[in-house]
Amino acid sequence: MRDEGGGLVHRRAFFKAAGLAAVAGAVGTMPAHAPASADPREAMFQSWVPEIFAPIPDAPAHTQAIVIGSGFGAAVTALRLAEAGITNTVLERGSHWPNDPWREIFTGDDLPDGRGFWHRTSFTGVTKVPMSFSAFGGVLDVTEYSGIDVWRAAAVGGGSVIFTGAMVAPQRKLFDQVFGGVVDYGELESVYYPRVRQMLRLDTMPVDIYNSSPFAHSRAWDDQVRAAGYQPLPNDSIFTWDVLRSELAGTSRASATSARSNLGNSNGAKFDLNQNYLRYARETGKSQVFPGHRVDAIAQEASGRFVVAVSKLAPTGQVLSTRNLTCDKLFLGAGSIGTSELLVRAQATGTLPNLNEHIGDGFGTNGDVVLARGASAIAGQGQGVPSASRIYDESSVPLTLENWYIPGIPFETGALASLGMVLDPTRARFGYHAASGGVGLNWSAGTQHAVAAAARAVDHRIAERAGAVAEYGALGYDANAQFTAHPLGGAVLGKATDAFGRVHGHPGLYVMDGAAIPGSTATVNPSLTITALAERNIEAVLRG
Repeated sequence: MRDEGGGLVHRRAFFKAAGLAAVAGAVGTMPAHAPASADPREAMFQSWVPEIFAPIPDAPAHTQAIVIGSGFGAAVTALRLAEAGITNTVLERGSHWPNDPWREIFTGDDLPDGRGFWHRTSFTGVTKVPMSFSAFGGVLDVTEYSGIDVWRAAAVGGGSVIFTGAMVAPQRKLFDQVFGGVVDYGELESVYYPRVRQMLRLDTMPVDIYNSSPFAHSRAWDDQVRAAGYQPLPNDSIFTWDVLRSELAGTSRASATSARSNLGNSNGAKFDLNQNYLRYARETGKSQVFPGHRVDAIAQEASGRFVVAVSKLAPTGQVLSTRNLTCDKLFLGAGSIGTSELLVRAQATGTLPNLNEHIGDGFGTNGDVVLARGASAIAGQGQGVPSASRIYDESSVPLTLENWYIPGIPFETGALASLGMVLDPTRARFGYHAASGGVGLNWSAGTQHAVAAAARAVDHRIAERAGAVAEYGALGYDANAQFTAHPLGGAVLGKATDAFGRVHGHPGLYVMDGAAIPGSTATVNPSLTITALAERNIEAVLRG
């Protein structure tokens, strides 16, 4: 960590200014392993998933490039840098979870345990039923702000581990309305969306899966929207259909066919980033992924080199060591929340002093709403996870309703769930709290009520026209609108960065994830657009 001309002292000065003198002082690492715990809860988690308790190697002190995060944008970045011959280190705070066709690697969100959640002991999901469990380093981080809860990943593979798998391109007219000409939709449509579809083997649900028992709810949903005058549009999905066929045949533990998704698929049913981009990056020999590495702060030296303050974590949350790593190029891929937190804190504390006034701006929820309507007849509807279809409506405001399973309910309800995504122009700004060193956000409850009302009106109209037997709004399920699983913005393209993610004021610093998107992906799931933009942007960065 020592460089020519007293660079060690210079780095300490940066982090002292950020209120992280203790981190900067830990240039040498603390003991490699925390003392063994006698806590029986830890032994329980270790017996279930021993792989994530294996000793975690230390990331190298210096790398050509560091990528923070391991989700869609970060994984693309790691692979394309590696293919260009640029050695890179990927830092991920969460664990690297295995897959197994028979073991329950992940927990379900009907009766969850700590494997499901990032260091918390309670959770209230879309069912509004509070649940309690032991704290652990699980895969879903529920970050609570004024007016909104944000669901985000904490695992190697990021959001690809915990999402429902739908990857859909927005309409051009809505995309252009959101992005304002900063990104050429035609370029995404002709080059980058197809590239991602090929890399992730995206496909619509096959007929045999659609006609199977767990997807009776998908067929009933489609029947209802047709009765209401809509034509359901098939969704591209990241699921590996042969794994679902194994579940149906009894040669794999049920997962994607039995309401397992939000907290991971134990059998690898989702073709997540560990099975493609991150795997391919590792296979080049130029990229390494380090789980259990939480990034606490970032800085840039006068020389142009970046300094990254890292805490190495055990799965149970103990800090095993703290270090400063350096790199020549720094790529932020920690998602809207993680990337925005790092940038806002660095601007406020002076470790990245040249960031512009747009840092922290442009946060939006992608207009997320959860809804449920009654079935047209009480019958077993199944709990298959992959989303078969969606509809688009612009009778009031543009919105999409997407066929969804009902998370958190292990029994048949006779309900048909939808995930709504409304074109909502509301944006918020991340702010720094000097006393605590935290980064916060205020979201308007009125905005969420308006978004929910727009989606609910369409869902209610479908229920009326289809003769649904129950009105689930009256039962309290419709709609828990005070959350988003699609946080976007905070370091928006064309404002905080140039049109390709180069951060203004700090050469060599890049935003490659959902933080670069202005609060919405125009009424569709963000994952495809985040991945396509990362492909586009890293290609431009590598061209120079």
